[in-house]
Amino acid sequence: MNEDEAGEPAQGVPLPKKVGQRNWVSSLIWLVPILAVVIGVSLLVQAWIQRGPAITITFLSGEGLEAGKTKVKYKEVEIGTVQSIALSEDRTHVSVTVRLKKEAQSFTAADSRFWVVRPRISGLQVSGLATLVSGTYIGADEGISAEQANKFMGLETPPIVTRGASGKQYFLHAADIGSVDIGSPVYFHGIKVGQVTAYDLDENGKGIIMRIFINSPYDRFVGINTRFWHASGFDVQLNADGLKIRSQSMDTVLFGGLSFQSPDDNPGTLAKEDMAFILAENQTEALKEPDGEAQIILLNFKQSLRGLRPGAEVSFRGLVLGQVKSIGIDYDPKLREFTMPVLVQVYPERLGRRYAQFRKEPTYTAQQRLQFMIDRGLRAQLRSADLLTGQLYVAFDFFPGVVTKKGGVSKRKADVVASQALLAIPTIPNTAEETQTQISEIARKLNKVPFDQIGSELQESLKTLQRTLNSAGQLTEKLNNDVAPEIAMAMKDVHETLNAAGQTLSEEAPLQQDLRQTLQELSRAAISLRVVTDYLERHPESIIRGKREDKQ
Repeated sequence: MNEDEAGEPAQGVPLPKKVGQRNWVSSLIWLVPILAVVIGVSLLVQAWIQRGPAITITFLSGEGLEAGKTKVKYKEVEIGTVQSIALSEDRTHVSVTVRLKKEAQSFTAADSRFWVVRPRISGLQVSGLATLVSGTYIGADEGISAEQANKFMGLETPPIVTRGASGKQYFLHAADIGSVDIGSPVYFHGIKVGQVTAYDLDENGKGIIMRIFINSPYDRFVGINTRFWHASGFDVQLNADGLKIRSQSMDTVLFGGLSFQSPDDNPGTLAKEDMAFILAENQTEALKEPDGEAQIILLNFKQSLRGLRPGAEVSFRGLVLGQVKSIGIDYDPKLREFTMPVLVQVYPERLGRRYAQFRKEPTYTAQQRLQFMIDRGLRAQLRSADLLTGQLYVAFDFFPGVVTKKGGVSKRKADVVASQALLAIPTIPNTAEETQTQISEIARKLNKVPFDQIGSELQESLKTLQRTLNSAGQLTEKLNNDVAPEIAMAMKDVHETLNAAGQTLSEEAPLQQDLRQTLQELSRAAISLRVVTDYLERHPESIIRGKREDKQ
């Protein structure tokens, strides 16, 4: 038996190697964490790449806001998320850190606006009702500034108009705010075309400046000729045509509003954005013709001004020229009496075009023109505007009684007074004042009448009259007893005499017949006398020679 048969390896032949079987399952397990790490890193990188800027917004309260849940939205699209909410050191506000998305980079403009959207009911504005279901969120309005910022002051109320709205913004100057508030509507021919967005005091604090927004395409109806006015509440007018009540809508009655229109519906050149207009009190005031330059005139009254108030009407024969500006009192040391100076503001151009042209003539000064009218009787007078309330107004008119017939020169010279560059017009008392003066004069004269003496004398006269009446009564009684029977008999005799006279004067009485015959004889005698007279006129010589015989 050789070595090969004994099991030993033959010389020159390699022995086989033992190789263990590989476990592929355990190798795949290590791929899972590696893949997770890769995916995580890729997500982190992607998140880092897509992450937007972080900004801080300050609000007075953090009501409804939650870190990690509250969203920031623009036009109901999510553009960011609240990361944290912290109270300020002085505890007056809260700082909200917001992480914006990369595509919301433009919301870091310095004039961007942010506010908390929650359910709100204020006047005409009802907003944020959807947050009752979806929850509170932060609204955003993109800015247009080139300057960037990361800290913003949040708005406590949502803006009325966002920058994405189409239209134009204008400013209105007014004496007071009236019943207008932010969000009040602006009407054009009764259609809501805009709203009030903000208001504040003027720089001098004497008025109000409002900012309004007119939606497109209605902004094309706003031109340089456009007039704005308060349309709040009711416009009540009582005149010869009766009682008129006008209002734009129930909204304006409850919450206020504005309206605008152009004279003759001609707005003129299109108004530029941010152009300023004057806000009138009502439609009549807004659409009236321009008054031109105002003129201040001084009136010195010497009577009570009770019932006259600043703002009272100043008129000329029913035409309103202006209003009363102020009322005062002054002492005249020369006359040793008090006067009541009243300053009135009038618009001379309301007197017509011809007078306006006359005022522009350089031939006469303002004092000369006014003196020309004063010399012809121009005076100021207080008159009653309302008998129930006792209100007064100032009336300008010409009074012929205060000037002479020759040359129009005033009996008592009344000149224009230039006091502190003010023109003055003389005044005359009104009818009521004159009547009161006359009544006072009558009262003074009545006080001088000796009523006591007259009463005593009248009492004595009444006693004398009583005695006379008693005597007359006694005389009448005596006449009734003594004279009345005699008078009755005399009346009977008169009646009989009249009957006899009637019988005598009847047509069948002999006296009447004899009288008729006598009258006939007298008539014939008168005829014969007339014939003789005519013959003597023709033949006067017959008185001497006698009647000539007629020739055969």
